[in-house]
Amino acid sequence: MSYDLDGARIAPLSGDAFYISDFVSEDEEAWLMHKVQSAPLPRWTHLSHRRLQTWPSALTKTNTLLSSPLPSWLTDPIISPRFKELGIFANAPHSTPNHVLVNEYQPGQGIMPHEDGAAYYPLVATVSLGAPIVLDIYEKNPREGAEETDGVMDFHGRPRFRILQERRSLLIMRGKLYTDSLHGIAESTRDEDLGPHSICNWDLLREKAPYEGGWVMRETRTSLTYRDVLKVAKMGNTLKFLGGTK
Repeated sequence: MSYDLDGARIAPLSGDAFYISDFVSEDEEAWLMHKVQSAPLPRWTHLSHRRLQTWPSALTKTNTLLSSPLPSWLTDPIISPRFKELGIFANAPHSTPNHVLVNEYQPGQGIMPHEDGAAYYPLVATVSLGAPIVLDIYEKNPREGAEETDGVMDFHGRPRFRILQERRSLLIMRGKLYTDSLHGIAESTRDEDLGPHSICNWDLLREKAPYEGGWVMRETRTSLTYRDVLKVAKMGNTLKFLGGTK
């Protein structure tokens, strides 16, 4: 496979988003799904609307990552060679992702509009597996019709942009899109109002035919979200973050 980041630019998003529809092959997708599903049960964190895995570990209360390598199945071939060939994280502090969230969304599940926050370099690269889903982009400043609970916005209006993430695709969001907007996934059993009038990456889709009817039923979708945590502590300093002595 060959990848062209310039040709993957999502035009309506002012150069802050890129979409590659065929980032992993069907065989690679099957292998990644196998690795996700075969992870030990303690690796899963069960939330009210989805379950997730955190690699190599969750951040501390000070938004610090305890230094540890990512497992090889999350690095090869996604980070190396593909991210490196595209130069996606070339300007990030560590020049490579050091943290991955694995999210599983079953039909009817989603996530409220939110921001990833200042713990990370303003760049996120997400690989979608298993099924397509629509990501909604909202302006960060709340408008009329939005309610805030625990820092998460509950929107009752329409998103400003909508991105259709096909299975096996890569979505990159960076810069002002990362810092000045919120993103979320509607809790629905089907994605509706699909078409070139509403999906801002419509021209970059691998297949348009499945969505030309205007809707698609949700299936279980798994995402691999790659980011660079800014604060990293070496394992020798672990006791400091666990309440131990210096």
